[in-house]
Amino acid sequence: MPVADDTMPLSAALEAEVEAQRAFLIETTQKLVAVASPNPPGDVTAVAEMAAGLLQTIEGIRIARYETAPGIVNLVAVIPGAGPGRRLVFNGHLDTFPVGEGQWTVPPLGGTLKDGRIYGRGVSDMKAGIAATLTAVRILARLRDRWRGELVVTLAGDEENMGSLGSRWLLENVPEAKGDAMLCGDVGSPMVVRFGEKGLCWVELEAVGQPAHGAHVHKGHNAIDRLRRALDGLKRLEDLPVEAPASVSSAVAAAKTVSEPLSGEGEAETLQRVTVNIGTIEGGISPNLVPAQARAAADIRLPVGVNLETIEAALHRELDVCEGVTWRIIRAYPPTFTPPDHEIVQRTVAAATKVFGKAPVSNMRVGASDARLYRMFGVPSVVFGCTPFNMGAPDEYILVEELIAVAKVHTLAAFGFLSEA
Repeated sequence: MPVADDTMPLSAALEAEVEAQRAFLIETTQKLVAVASPNPPGDVTAVAEMAAGLLQTIEGIRIARYETAPGIVNLVAVIPGAGPGRRLVFNGHLDTFPVGEGQWTVPPLGGTLKDGRIYGRGVSDMKAGIAATLTAVRILARLRDRWRGELVVTLAGDEENMGSLGSRWLLENVPEAKGDAMLCGDVGSPMVVRFGEKGLCWVELEAVGQPAHGAHVHKGHNAIDRLRRALDGLKRLEDLPVEAPASVSSAVAAAKTVSEPLSGEGEAETLQRVTVNIGTIEGGISPNLVPAQARAAADIRLPVGVNLETIEAALHRELDVCEGVTWRIIRAYPPTFTPPDHEIVQRTVAAATKVFGKAPVSNMRVGASDARLYRMFGVPSVVFGCTPFNMGAPDEYILVEELIAVAKVHTLAAFGFLSEA
């Protein structure tokens, strides 16, 4: 095995071992894709059993299974090192988007390998990332005499529904799920190490009015007009000032030229301001009737530098004065970040630099992942995974060479973190 070749540097031997595991990595990704685990409905029992079977092939591993609701199965696997030390967690989620509508050119659960790509629902989000993790821990388990502490794998059965029965439950109830750092293979780009994520606040609004004939508007109160005024106030939250740490602002600015071509023009600005997306509106039953009711729901995203208390105060200020309007927050969590100069961020950057021959950038993440939960529980965390192509759409795929590279980065970063403490 290359890891036993003392004539080559250990980092090169670790990369060579990942290359030697290429077939396992590809086949594991295909096998995971082939087992459906859509959320909704959220039953991941079959894919959890498959993942547990793959983990059980590792000598000396301890695996615990936690079913937090019917079909919501979470796994926690622990691999001890040569002695006491730090704990590094590899986190992933087993659930995926549903197959959905639209025309696939390959079987959605086929794990088709074609032209250097692996296709299938959930291959990018995030069964390829899980395969990279499984490959890394297989290799590192055989080297446990060279590192100390514990290597932990947490596979959550509930991420697409915000993780309350998955990673959050594990962090609240299973001590081994926490660690000194966490590395997640969720979607992203091998050229961007994601160290933080925006926060979220979902709001529902309801307006009531007085019905009347549309020709006799003087006899009624239009609920849609009342709702519209409230939504104008909601959009004013986008003007809230942001006071982010200089290290975060500098990282976002420095990452722009690399990150935006991958994630879309305007990402840097979106990461640094409050955004309000009015996602649904309904009301009224006919054009010639004054509506008596109207409803809307909005998605507010918070950058680092704006907290939930500020958002709630602004909501009270803007909405409480709107006659006939009531509102409520239905889901919320704060923005989170790990300082860009933290060891786990820097080790991931260094590992990616070694693998790719050039340094990736460090940046925030617009969307959510379970990394936010780990940070909320005090665990420094990064996300480093494959580029998602057609995620949530027909013909979802990842690139095989990126998958191999991600597995190398995970292996190198984890070994460095545990062996050089």
